[in-house]
Amino acid sequence: MSTVLTGLLIPFIGTSAGAACVFFLSKELKLGVQRALTGFAAGVMVAASIWSLIVPAIEQESARGRFAFVPAFVGFWCGILFLLLLDSVIPHLHVSAEKAEGPKSKLARTTMLVLAVTLHNIPEGMAVGVVYAGLISGSSVVTAGGALALALGIAIQNFPEGAIISMPLYAEGKSKPKSFWLGVLSGAVEPIFGGLTVLVASQVVPAMPYFLSFAAGAMLYVVVEELIPEMSEGEHSNIGVISFAVGFSIMMALDVALG
Repeated sequence: MSTVLTGLLIPFIGTSAGAACVFFLSKELKLGVQRALTGFAAGVMVAASIWSLIVPAIEQESARGRFAFVPAFVGFWCGILFLLLLDSVIPHLHVSAEKAEGPKSKLARTTMLVLAVTLHNIPEGMAVGVVYAGLISGSSVVTAGGALALALGIAIQNFPEGAIISMPLYAEGKSKPKSFWLGVLSGAVEPIFGGLTVLVASQVVPAMPYFLSFAAGAMLYVVVEELIPEMSEGEHSNIGVISFAVGFSIMMALDVALG
């Protein structure tokens, strides 16, 4: 159980460490830096969705033969629709956007900024949780190394995310301690949703492929709806694409080397 708890906390530590950058940096991150960090995060999430979630989901159903893709297909679409629902009912504002998304709200701008990152972190927590649930259940396609690789990969991409949320809050007039704690708060949903996913998924072992691909669908929704547009925003530049490739290759290497 301590292994699972550690795995669930690793991504949260990454977010918190990134949010702490507000104490060491005096200025808001430049647009080019934000685009690079966003592209890196997108690359990590895409690689994690494929190697850590979708591939194991299909491998676990290999006995179905040519129809082994069915649980992954169904779970993937459920994840997409779940995030689409959350995106529609939760008012939130992306860092580089002027107009909030979701229902009309009188919430403060800073609150909606935190909600946007929180919404982003929910599928990441679920992804780590479902992999550790597979480890607990004894799934042959989930290894301790693979679970750790996913947790580390999410933590690596959470570090810049923590900075991307705390630095703009400080630039908008929040104190450094408050900006830090709001950044930390945005990442707190990861161990919470991760823990809930472990509790549910570990009790329904036959449904594990659905849970794995559900998390993948939710993560890829975030990548396509939020991260890719942000990394390509503004004057044309290849920095987002290059950073995406770096994040993708690092996560792929981690998963194969540790899995």
